[in-house]
Amino acid sequence: MTSPENRRITDLGTLKAISHPLRMRLYRALFVARTATASQLADQVDEAVSLVSYHLRKLAEHGLIEEAETQSADGRERWWQPSSYGFSIHDEDLRDAPELAAASAAFGRTVDEQRTRMYARFLDERHTWSDTWRSASLSAEWLPRLTAAELTALGAELDAVLRKYDQQARAAEAAGDNEGRENVAIHLHGFPYRS
Repeated sequence: MTSPENRRITDLGTLKAISHPLRMRLYRALFVARTATASQLADQVDEAVSLVSYHLRKLAEHGLIEEAETQSADGRERWWQPSSYGFSIHDEDLRDAPELAAASAAFGRTVDEQRTRMYARFLDERHTWSDTWRSASLSAEWLPRLTAAELTALGAELDAVLRKYDQQARAAEAAGDNEGRENVAIHLHGFPYRS
């Protein structure tokens, strides 16, 4: 059963495993689907089922995903699900570990590239969405002057708000309320910079 908590990644092997671009795409697709087979995910990422199966097994070896209950009468297919609500990487776990810091930077770049492609696709396909969805979409930038403690508090508050909406949506879906519901990506970055 998927743990309701975030998994904290602290080891190099797991960080390298999730840093692979296809594995990150598969993890994201599985997180959205909740449960899926390798063939379902292969269709989503446009890759061979055998390649997807291999990468799913690698994610499972590192505890990022796990087998799920079979969702169909055909018991031959393996069903997968995320093993936790998500995962996190904390700076304090990277200190004094240059190889972990390098792997974390590679992971961050992979995720940022995929997020950029997702948003670019939305911009390219914006006209295919309804007026309601186009109006609901958001893109904003804030440039406040904060302390590190304030940024930490802001991140915790944003996480709590997003988690609340996600849990409400999951509960509504479980109750059969899928009317008007779409997958939504929310990408936030909060970091210091020098002008």
